Amino acid sequence: MYYYDPQGRPIIDGASGLFASAAGHGRPEIADAVGRQLRELDFTSSFYRSHPLAFAAAHAIAQLTPERLDRIFFVNSGSEAVDTAMKIILAYHRARGEGQRTVFISRERAYHGVNFGGVSLSGLVNNRRAFAGVATPAPLLRHTWRAQSAFSHGQPDTGANLADDLQRLIDVHGAENIAAVFVEPIAGSTGVLVPPRGYLERLRAICDAHGLLLVFDEVITGFGRTGSAFAAQSFKVRPDLITMAKAITNGAQPMGAVAVDRRIHDQVVHSAAEDSIELFHGYTWSAHPAACAACVAALDIYAREQLFARGAELSAYFQKRLFSLADLPVVTDIRAYGLLAGVELAPDGKPGQRGYRLQKELFDAGLHLKTTGDVAILAPALVAEPAHIDEIVDVLRRVLECHSA
Repeated sequence: MYYYDPQGRPIIDGASGLFASAAGHGRPEIADAVGRQLRELDFTSSFYRSHPLAFAAAHAIAQLTPERLDRIFFVNSGSEAVDTAMKIILAYHRARGEGQRTVFISRERAYHGVNFGGVSLSGLVNNRRAFAGVATPAPLLRHTWRAQSAFSHGQPDTGANLADDLQRLIDVHGAENIAAVFVEPIAGSTGVLVPPRGYLERLRAICDAHGLLLVFDEVITGFGRTGSAFAAQSFKVRPDLITMAKAITNGAQPMGAVAVDRRIHDQVVHSAAEDSIELFHGYTWSAHPAACAACVAALDIYAREQLFARGAELSAYFQKRLFSLADLPVVTDIRAYGLLAGVELAPDGKPGQRGYRLQKELFDAGLHLKTTGDVAILAPALVAEPAHIDEIVDVLRRVLECHSA
């Protein structure tokens, strides 16, 4: 639960590193597994053939994903997972004779990584502006934050109708031209926007009505963050593909993956000519032996220590302590689901200036977390104890009191 600076000063980790170290830091089981694998087989390409741990990792992930999302494509990051999902989707539609379906729809305030595919889906203004003219921007759904839902505990009760904005974009671009809709079940990097009740269900229904694929980007929410293996299960909505990374190895090795509905996999693979390449895509490091070893070891820890259930049990206390900050004048909203939360602050001058200062002030005070704009994002490890939550919130309160003076 702690980092240590060069002088040995402890810094409690309130963000699981960057949403990755769900089982805490320095797990010897993972380090030992990686070391053993490097001594046995340090590298082999996953082109043409693979190695036993790649299949073991894929099988372990498929035991956690929603039903039928059991075809796993390994990559090295969340950004690569998003780009890979886009290519799989395009290949699927071409294999079905609908190659004109090339439009991807995303959402305002969305973050889908830093590769050009993900940047094209980005709903963050600065990310788009930085590479304007290179990455073709996707049409964007309206985001789900509304002032009347401020300080909602869990999912806001109203706002499901915001999903109807998808129908507007379908009318503009034509359902026959749209390949897929990408959403984060909880928009994490923009400040933890929890979907209103019924919102994701309505998106699913609209996609089904028009033959659009639905992709959940679960790079942040995957592997227990919401109390289930994936947010798709927490919200009881089954997408067609899931992108994942971060906690897939507990952050110990670079790795990501795409879980694909087997009907999509089968359409792409079985449509290829015999003895030909089914999908012209892949990375040198896909299913790297060391990464697969870390993945299998991490998933074993999650299962053995029942960390998804433990995180779900801890979430009530985490949210109770976090919402106690609502009395501070500088706090304008608190949003939380599971062990993921955003504390939004009143801007001080230029938007984002307060958040930028806050991150450094918190680190100096002994707390690591992520800020985005003027939102402090918290995502403690699933192994946290109530005392760790107390320490995180107490440090946050002390620093925020200085901003409220």
